[in-house]
Amino acid sequence: MAPISLMPRFQSETFHLLAKRKKNWAARNPGVVLVFCIVFLVALGIISLFAYRRWMKRKANKESYETTE
Repeated sequence: MAPISLMPRFQSETFHLLAKRKKNWAARNPGVVLVFCIVFLVALGIISLFAYRRWMKRKANKESYETTE
């Protein structure tokens, strides 16, 4: 009978430990989060640079066609 009576206590302790957490991973590791943000911004800048250059190339190709009336 002992294992049956300990089961509800174990579940309540587990729930209490999960609910008791006040700090999350990001709060414990602010440096890592900062690095992730910097890497994201650099990657976003590089991707937008390539997209802008491709857009300008298409625009230049479109304007290079001569239209005759």
